Amino acid sequence: MGCKIVGAEHSYTEVGELWESRESWVGEMMKRRRALWVPGLVIVVGCAAGAACQIELARAGAGQAEAQDAPAASQEQPGLVIENDSELPETHPHASYEFRFHAHGRVSSLHWKVEKGALPTGMKLEDDGFLHGKAERVGEFQFTVSVTDGGRERAVQKGFVLRITSALSLNWKDAAHVNGNRIEGSAQVVNTTRDNIDLTFYVLAVAQNGRATAIGYQHFVLHRSAVPVELPFGETLPYGKYKVHVDAVGEVAPKNLIYREYLETPAPLEVTVGP
Repeated sequence: MGCKIVGAEHSYTEVGELWESRESWVGEMMKRRRALWVPGLVIVVGCAAGAACQIELARAGAGQAEAQDAPAASQEQPGLVIENDSELPETHPHASYEFRFHAHGRVSSLHWKVEKGALPTGMKLEDDGFLHGKAERVGEFQFTVSVTDGGRERAVQKGFVLRITSALSLNWKDAAHVNGNRIEGSAQVVNTTRDNIDLTFYVLAVAQNGRATAIGYQHFVLHRSAVPVELPFGETLPYGKYKVHVDAVGEVAPKNLIYREYLETPAPLEVTVGP
């Protein structure tokens, strides 16, 4: 005759009393009885006539199973995460650029690549996450980078923006205009780099016959600053129509860099006073 006793909520003493109350178990079972109580476990005793009893231990209830599993879940390794901000540091055309991508998540070797979009011409992303080169032109470049954990064959992606801005900002302060027999005005220039720039500024008034007359010139060191510098120009000119061309050329000799910005009037300016 088979029998089972399940005692998930009884102490060792209580389990012993339950056994002793069964006369059919006096003898062999009492000899074999040992300290069977284990906190948090169910004791299952199965026996058959003429055979030794078999004892199995099982977990006591789904609630305890969940309690046991919870710490294991909290110890799972975090997912692979790209650490860098979406907006990368800006740079300028022909300036050397170096940037390192990083990721975390208990990873082994990482492999990086551009998944979507395109880098500025002149720049390259290496397999180890090193971005470098010299951008060739001004612009805003949007692209998606992916990284793969070589040991676990999983990948994540993140979008980035890299802005290539002009090293020199040149704009009209007082647009070129006619004042009697003069053409005059002013421009403003800003050095947006981290270097001091050796700047040459000149303005030409070009007549319809192709003759160019200098109406402005300055040569000085333009220090790194976000503050605009105003550069006035003007000169008396003979009767006629002129297009005004403004040039700002900056040099950073130690880095062998040349920057240039350019303005011109949209239409000829006519001087009606004079010979």
